Amino acid sequence: MKIVIAGAGFGGLKLARKLNNKKGFEIVLIDRFNHHQFQPLFYQVATAGLDASNISFPLRKVFQKSRNVKIRMAEVLQVIPDENRIITSTEELTYDALVLALGADTNFFNNEQLSGHAIPMKSTIEALQLRNRILRNFEEALTIQDENALQQRMNIVVVGGGPTGVELSGAIAEMKKYVLPKDYPELDFSKMKIYLLEGSGKTLASMSERSSAQSAGYLEKMSVELLTDALVQGYDGKTVRLADGRTIESSLVIWAAGIKGNIPAGIDKSLIARGNRIIVDRYCKIQGTGNIYVIGDLAGPPLLAHKASKEGIVAAEAISGLSSEYDVRGMPGAIFTDPEIAMVGLTEEDAKAKNIEYEIGKFPFAASGRALSALSTEGFVKLISEKSTGIVLGGHIIGEHASEMISEITLAIEMGATIEDLALTVHPHPTLSESIMEAAEATLGKAIHMVNKKTHQ
Repeated sequence: MKIVIAGAGFGGLKLARKLNNKKGFEIVLIDRFNHHQFQPLFYQVATAGLDASNISFPLRKVFQKSRNVKIRMAEVLQVIPDENRIITSTEELTYDALVLALGADTNFFNNEQLSGHAIPMKSTIEALQLRNRILRNFEEALTIQDENALQQRMNIVVVGGGPTGVELSGAIAEMKKYVLPKDYPELDFSKMKIYLLEGSGKTLASMSERSSAQSAGYLEKMSVELLTDALVQGYDGKTVRLADGRTIESSLVIWAAGIKGNIPAGIDKSLIARGNRIIVDRYCKIQGTGNIYVIGDLAGPPLLAHKASKEGIVAAEAISGLSSEYDVRGMPGAIFTDPEIAMVGLTEEDAKAKNIEYEIGKFPFAASGRALSALSTEGFVKLISEKSTGIVLGGHIIGEHASEMISEITLAIEMGATIEDLALTVHPHPTLSESIMEAAEATLGKAIHMVNKKTHQ
């Protein structure tokens, strides 16, 4: 069986690895780069926290010992579903099954001025270009005498208040505080301003209200100037113009405000959803086709590396004839701010929108012995469960190691566990993870280390 995988991101790579050296499969893995890129850490490369080689590795090295995976460095141009054929920039290939894992690219919303001057961050190359631009601005600032021109070089504007924008703004703020003053002692970094512009009314708009509020507090703590309801109308390389008439002088604008799926020619337009994404079923297959799958960002939100990897596994199993499907309910997310923010399943807002009667259990880290001893008492664990059954519907953690702890709640959702199951699970003491047990006990009105505000009915 000949499988063509278009894209070697997290989804495509996971799929190729699942079918690697499996008898009966011939695989062609196509990507415009000959290396895999760890996209979640692009912002670390851009802010000089990591070297590019730390997050990129050659595809051919991954499959050096493979007997059935071939690598092709090419652009995917067109799919011809009726003929089971795909056209690339170098050749034409036939397939028995096709998997589109082409990811997404920067969306400037057809604004040519923005695309010509703002810097995106969707590849290792772009991350390196951004790093070089940041450092070049400060090199130039050393010899600038004009105050306005100097301030323009010192200002950095990030557009887009999603996870990437929030994390990147925070990383730049850390550079400002800990790194840049040592490298450029002649510059007064108290004059450096970091702006985060968000077009909607809050950051992390797709997440819970508490996550948005927490991220805003984090940005304030890091001295990032957050402007919400700030729609960028234009940028000429020197001045950012907002739709309400406000302007910001800056020689560097980083664009993290939107992406669009990389869809090749030949896909039925009726199957393309908002954001240039392809509609798929729970088996990651394009509706109405028998052998074309779509995974990763091209298949729509949530736009997460581990979501793409999971879809790669589902596609591999489906192609192998196994029973497998993708369920978004158990898909966790994490924002690497300080403290971290992590979530999985439904938020309170989601439950209300779905008319689900729910209960809340919440435990603050200020009541955790481990958090107190580590001087990390900011944050809490919050659990959402169905009132009638006690089944865990969602979880939300703000605090140190939140990204690690959320997996326990993810497992509970995946296995259909109840709040009582979590409350009865013995956790080691003293640990941060026992706060999940404490939040479950609080839901049941049986909390020990905090006041029970509501008796379980």
